[in-house]
Amino acid sequence: MKNIIILLVLAIGLNSFSQEKETLEPKLENIAWIAGTWHGEAFGGITEEIWSEPSGGSMMATFKLIVDEKVQFYEIEVIREIEDSLILQLKHFDSDLKGWETKNETIDFPLIEITETKVIFEGMTFEKISSNEMNVYVDIKNDDDTIETVKFNYKK
Repeated sequence: MKNIIILLVLAIGLNSFSQEKETLEPKLENIAWIAGTWHGEAFGGITEEIWSEPSGGSMMATFKLIVDEKVQFYEIEVIREIEDSLILQLKHFDSDLKGWETKNETIDFPLIEITETKVIFEGMTFEKISSNEMNVYVDIKNDDDTIETVKFNYKK
């Protein structure tokens, strides 16, 4: 009897794990939970990120960081369908809207995997905590070429 209970617990645990890790198709409708107005704190200030619902083969977002009641920088982001996959692209702007990247340059994050609660791009991951909370993990290259992962906790 004890062995049956152990096997049952293991089967339930493995089933829960496999459901969590099930890879979804790279379609915008599978990541629509990202849409909304999100607020958080990072880099010593207040962050705001606003994502649109999927339409026209893409989702778009704006981001801003406010420190000491002054905008430090903005970002424009898109997730778009490309070649049966998704890609996240962004551009940075100073508070006066002068771009960091050159005119035709974007920072690109190719899709790695989508599950029920995660969208994993190369260098950026969105994690659904609930319908009103998500974490975004961004790999940032430091001046000494080391990579630091910064966590943004957002709430609607």
